[in-house]
Amino acid sequence: MTIVGVVVFPGSNCEQDAAEAVRALGAHAEVLWHGEATVGDVDAVIVPGGFAHGDYLRPGAIARFSPVMSAVAAFARDGGPVVGICNGFQVLTEAGLLPGALQKNRGLAFVCDTVSLRVETTDSVLTCAATTGDVLRIPINHFEGSYTCSAETLAALRAEDRVVLRYVDNPNGSVDDIAGLCDAGRNVVGLMPHPERAISDLLGSSDGVVLLRSLLEAASGRSSRLAS
Repeated sequence: MTIVGVVVFPGSNCEQDAAEAVRALGAHAEVLWHGEATVGDVDAVIVPGGFAHGDYLRPGAIARFSPVMSAVAAFARDGGPVVGICNGFQVLTEAGLLPGALQKNRGLAFVCDTVSLRVETTDSVLTCAATTGDVLRIPINHFEGSYTCSAETLAALRAEDRVVLRYVDNPNGSVDDIAGLCDAGRNVVGLMPHPERAISDLLGSSDGVVLLRSLLEAASGRSSRLAS
């Protein structure tokens, strides 16, 4: 069975959502406490949403120094699938695992809504089971979710096809409508929307399933390669 580690910091509040979502898709979820310098034998890592360390200084700025993040970085360097959702995306940028930063939303407004996202590439651990051009309805819930980066970084993201998701109608002022992106190895992905909250039509949308199933497929494929 595929094992997904879900990192928990003081102030995380979406770890159970993420854990239940992957369990619903047939995987095992294992909580990874931020103070432990290991991710164990997991096949994938999710850094979930919330307010790690109360978002003091700025979101993710303290969490990046947690012992677990060194283990997450090593796991990522070894090709392990890592996905940061909302606050988790912020943590990954602060830790240097993804470029750019997340700043306060356009108009300094907190946004809680369901938005349309367009899949821009299937060459990532979060979109490999999707289809380019798919439009997904996924919830967002953030105040500092406007992605920003230098002109040079944006040019590289475009040239290397590393923008994995774009907003159809930009809700927060993110540069180039970016909702999610991956690293150069394509195994680390950050996104502001919450796919774990869109796994059933009873929740308003099941469009998050294809993203989480992509992560599980990527994790299972890596596990099989390591075992062979």
